[in-house]
Amino acid sequence: MNIVTCIAPVNIAVIKYWGKRDENLILPLNDSVSATLSIKQMNAKTSVMASPNFTEDKIWLNGREETFHSQRLQNCLQEIRRRAKQRADGKDDGVSDWCVHVCSENNFPTAAGLASSAAGYACLVFALAQLYNVSGDISGIARQGSGSACRSLYGGFVRWHRGSASDGSDSIATQIVPHSHWPELRILVLVVSDKRKKVSSSSGMQNSVKTSELLKHRVSHCVPQRTEAVIKAIINKDFETFADITMKDSNQFHAVCLDTFPPNVYMNDTSHAIVNLIHEYNIASGKNKDLIASIRMEPHEPGLLKYLIHTEVGVGPQVLDEPHHHLLTDAGLPKVLV
Repeated sequence: MNIVTCIAPVNIAVIKYWGKRDENLILPLNDSVSATLSIKQMNAKTSVMASPNFTEDKIWLNGREETFHSQRLQNCLQEIRRRAKQRADGKDDGVSDWCVHVCSENNFPTAAGLASSAAGYACLVFALAQLYNVSGDISGIARQGSGSACRSLYGGFVRWHRGSASDGSDSIATQIVPHSHWPELRILVLVVSDKRKKVSSSSGMQNSVKTSELLKHRVSHCVPQRTEAVIKAIINKDFETFADITMKDSNQFHAVCLDTFPPNVYMNDTSHAIVNLIHEYNIASGKNKDLIASIRMEPHEPGLLKYLIHTEVGVGPQVLDEPHHHLLTDAGLPKVLV
């Protein structure tokens, strides 16, 4: 019996990934850039156990057993096993042929826009790599589970390269700067709704690729220039340029969603009010007057925000060595079921 437990972070894109050039390999239309958020506030936690006594691969997500027949899950597990068998030291010892039990949980809402699948797949692939002693870049494996998962395998700021190879071998993530590069930077996550999105990201992307003319312009003309500019701003810790590009790219992303037919609507009145507040704050902060009095907004009724998360840029996945962190018992069953 072998068991490994890991924790992995959420990442938030400042240059958005939207649309695939290959659905099966999950290859993006454009590069993207993200900030890895601290695992202290939001994370996915996963335990993986391999044993010769297990008769089939099993997985439990947030206390519920799910099918292991998902093609994305299978792709990740099979590729890790393939690499384990090809290890240079030749010491696989047959472990890669044992069945595995996986137990994973998130401490934040799933499918509500907080990149739960990205953190979850990053954690799964990282934990499997530790279990099977697989070294080298594994971001290309995580990408096959969930595209943006490849970015959660590194801390700090991360670039996911679109790549050009048809097999996806060069569509990987690389770190731009570590989490320690910009220590004074802080992030506020305002959760307007913790319910499942009406249109999933996967479905929304497919519809955009098929119907949005704006997406084509964004991919060919806007993103390449913005990507290089925002990376330069990150390296130089130029917050004004960084924020300007981030906001404009977010606006364009939502414009693409509205240009999709039928449209993908991911913002509501509260979301727009928050955007308006930020712009009013930026205008008012440049004046030598009382800041609050200068913001031209009326108070909103209470209860419009589910909660607010104050966090910072953080590290990549970590191994949790203490036995009490394991989500599986010695028999390979979840400690908590719902």
